[in-house]
Amino acid sequence: MKYMLLIYSDREAYAALAAETQAQINRDYFTYTQRIIDSGEFIAGDPLQGVETATTVRNDNGRRTLTDGPYAETKEVLGGYYLVDVKDLDRALELAGLLPGVQHEIDVIEVRPLMDLPEIPGS
Repeated sequence: MKYMLLIYSDREAYAALAAETQAQINRDYFTYTQRIIDSGEFIAGDPLQGVETATTVRNDNGRRTLTDGPYAETKEVLGGYYLVDVKDLDRALELAGLLPGVQHEIDVIEVRPLMDLPEIPGS
């Protein structure tokens, strides 16, 4: 089953860490990623640039409107993701709990299954 592990980061908590701790967390993320690549569970994953680079797109009575910044103002912001293919929800939750940001108590992870869509005829 495919799951999205959405990584919500507390940027202030991360910034408050010592530089060597930040560097260790980054190394731990590389190690984590390599482990799930080696296990065959990794499909995709990337960190996202900061919320200051975001643009939100809306439709207002048929007119596209753009707003600088994220959709919602929150303390924790979407900082990255992993897309994994695992045997069940328990394994997805286990992988989420092993993420370095969770171990260092600066990230929270939302685990969501991907929706299976029916085949589109003629495609």
